[in-house]
Amino acid sequence: MSPSLPRTARLRGIVIGLVAVGSLLVLIGQTVAIAGGQGELAGVRQATDKFHNLKAAEHAGYGPFYICTDENTGLGAMGQHYVRGDIVGDGAINPLTPEALVYEPMPGGGLRLVGVEYVVFKDAWDANHASPPQLFGHTFFEIKAGNRYGLPDFYELHAWIWRPNPSGMFQNWNPKVTCRGNGDPA
Repeated sequence: MSPSLPRTARLRGIVIGLVAVGSLLVLIGQTVAIAGGQGELAGVRQATDKFHNLKAAEHAGYGPFYICTDENTGLGAMGQHYVRGDIVGDGAINPLTPEALVYEPMPGGGLRLVGVEYVVFKDAWDANHASPPQLFGHTFFEIKAGNRYGLPDFYELHAWIWRPNPSGMFQNWNPKVTCRGNGDPA
């Protein structure tokens, strides 16, 4: 800037420059956070890829839990959960070892892996933590006792890593998933 410009014009230029730099730093920070979350999800995909084969999931200790969870309200379904009960009650969350695998029944039988779910009992988590669990930048949902599963209070977070969810990657219900065995085979 020229020294002949009035002081207000110079200050305005400095402020505009600082705002621009600040905005750029915020944008870079958001991009890094998104990329970091995607990197974590890529690790989960890699760790769970073998569970497209239901026998591999069963061999790893996952078994069917409850019924295929479907809603008639237009929200979609959660699918058929295969759960490792031994890690649901351990009070810990490991992104690479989800407590549940989520499958969608397919036409003609069979199940297709569509997502994962992280589950921890509230009492076990709260005994060692001051706030609800978080993964991938998202806070877990709290499900109260008296739920359809007959479980005590628990925290849970779905990640639809194998079937896109138009409602959002971490929403409970996926309108693209159904329990009626007429899911899109693609």
